[in-house]
Amino acid sequence: MRRKATITVFVGLAIAAALFCIYQLHHLEVAHSTFENYYQFRGCVQLLEKTDAYGTCKLASGQTIKIVGINNKWYLDGDGPKVF
Repeated sequence: MRRKATITVFVGLAIAAALFCIYQLHHLEVAHSTFENYYQFRGCVQLLEKTDAYGTCKLASGQTIKIVGINNKWYLDGDGPKVF
């Protein structure tokens, strides 16, 4: 009986971990999908400049970051996929 309970706990933890991973992947997919979503995801508080290809914003800390569009997705400048 104890072995069955242990297996049940491990299966439950594995399912919970899988669901958490799926949630995180979906969250990132949504964040990268539009400039506005990525702007919010990064915690921008003020938009300084925006074009169709990039945007610059200020964080609450005062730091300025550049968000760039690559293949219809948005990334922090330097963190996106390599474009050849």
